[in-house]
Amino acid sequence: MPEVAYSQPHTTDTEIATMKEIIEGFLKFQKNAFPERVKLFKSLANQQNPRALFISCSDSRLVPELVTQREPGDLFVIRNAGNIVPSYGPEPGGVSASVEYAVAALQVNDIVICGHSDCGAMTAVATCKCLDHMPAVSSWLRYADSARVVNEARQHTDQPAKVAAMVRENVIAQLANIQTHPSVRLALEEGRVTLHGWIYDIESGRIEAFDGKTGTFVSLAENPEVNAVSSQARHVA
Repeated sequence: MPEVAYSQPHTTDTEIATMKEIIEGFLKFQKNAFPERVKLFKSLANQQNPRALFISCSDSRLVPELVTQREPGDLFVIRNAGNIVPSYGPEPGGVSASVEYAVAALQVNDIVICGHSDCGAMTAVATCKCLDHMPAVSSWLRYADSARVVNEARQHTDQPAKVAAMVRENVIAQLANIQTHPSVRLALEEGRVTLHGWIYDIESGRIEAFDGKTGTFVSLAENPEVNAVSSQARHVA
């Protein structure tokens, strides 16, 4: 039987350079950043005690630890396309399991659901983009349907405004979804957790936060005490 020749996958110079930069970054971390935090990493070697659960989009331009200037061990992070939290159901998935662990086991005090400007996932939803070639993405984004329906019912000046509104509506929808999780409901009932809804603007670095009392987004810098859902008011306005 003749030997079958398999072609090797082609690797571009750009891909090689990117991986080289990633590895160089690790070496730089090992040489410079790690030694400066030896005590911190030693304290984290066998335990973690994050005070906040941060749920954000997988988008490479939004880095929770950078935006919030937090150190390793401060945030328990969940990232996915569209910063989505599926409602709790009979067959909970990875997001639900992570939320439950953060709230029930780690006992976080705050939960942040953070969307961002120019979100590809929300752009696809708002513009009804065909995703037949990405069926898994299409199915996943159905968890934003309630936000899409609300957004479609409103008037928008143009497509960018419609997409920006979709980003906001999605954060509100996910705040509602996360409250269907038993661990979150119990934590709210016991006054152990507060929910926050944020929108991060990539270009300006600003964050708008959802005010559950007024049902509007306000500047977080000017309203640092604002929250979406507290233990005293357990329903999104």
